[in-house]
Amino acid sequence: MCIRDRIAPAVRTAWGESVGLYREESTLGKLVAALKQIGFDYVFDTGFTADLTIMEEGSEFLQHFGEKDKHKWPLFTSCCPGWVRFVKNEFPEFAENLSTAKSPQQMFGAMSKTYIAQKLGVDPEKIYSVSIMPCTAKKYECDVEEVNDADAGKDVDLVLTTREMGRLINADRIKTDELEEAPFDDFFGEATGAGIIFGATGGVMEAALRSAHFLLTGKNPKTDAFKKVRGVKGWKEAIFEIEGVAVKVAVASGLGNTRELLTALKKGEVEYDFVEIMACPGGCAGGGGQPIHDGSELAEERGKTLYGIDSTAELRFSHENPTVQLAYKEFLGEPLSKRAHELLHTHITDWTL
Repeated sequence: MCIRDRIAPAVRTAWGESVGLYREESTLGKLVAALKQIGFDYVFDTGFTADLTIMEEGSEFLQHFGEKDKHKWPLFTSCCPGWVRFVKNEFPEFAENLSTAKSPQQMFGAMSKTYIAQKLGVDPEKIYSVSIMPCTAKKYECDVEEVNDADAGKDVDLVLTTREMGRLINADRIKTDELEEAPFDDFFGEATGAGIIFGATGGVMEAALRSAHFLLTGKNPKTDAFKKVRGVKGWKEAIFEIEGVAVKVAVASGLGNTRELLTALKKGEVEYDFVEIMACPGGCAGGGGQPIHDGSELAEERGKTLYGIDSTAELRFSHENPTVQLAYKEFLGEPLSKRAHELLHTHITDWTL
């Protein structure tokens, strides 16, 4: 059995907290090395499919924006399964507003048992796909029957939280301080700065707007053109102008803030084009599966680490990820293609779980 493991962006900010490493010591290279010692055959970066999610979700937003009369507004991001369950149960009238793009976890699952299996020459039926996530709701998400489209069992077979991964490393008595750096496996260990900031509240919105600007104009914006959506404030809003067109966006994290935003939308007190929601305060960096420190909330500090990685990244736009470009060239065709819809999209209103 080929066991694959992939690591969410927010995990890199916190994994060392569970195994006794200082933040400066808890590099991705050491994490990859630890997972290889545990026995994973391949270790990849979910940042790759964070970039892929941006290509699909950003394209979907632009498609809807060009056909405003045909769609409900605003368009909501849908990569947080905690938020998805909340809106389906508490505000079902907004469920149709959710983007059909799957989360990076589920996109990687679908790609791992199709395109990635082909690239590596592995039978999809022999793949056991494991995600390491900062989120307990990801366990629910991978069990939703309607997101399994690769025809090789579940697209994602198992989800481990950051805390569970730490316990696994400790149980195997791996001496993390003595580990030598190890790289992600080719080709799917490549992520841009835009993919990395997925782990911070506002990061999905900022990454999507960076590439939406390019897809609309053919030109990259300034890398920090959309930084007004950063920060841990529970409900943020901003208006950005792209080619003379005003785009009004909002970002909320924490379900209390989400409830206030949705209630205001229902009453007609606010109006937006694009909204990012994360169930956990501070986004995935403060996810329910991250290490817990009594009396401390580290989401903001971890989020700053992600933005720091983005600021020094060689590539900061999802559409510039060479692996994403290769995936479209060799397998998917283009964003929103028939194959992309079959593997990378889902109608959340149809979910039975």
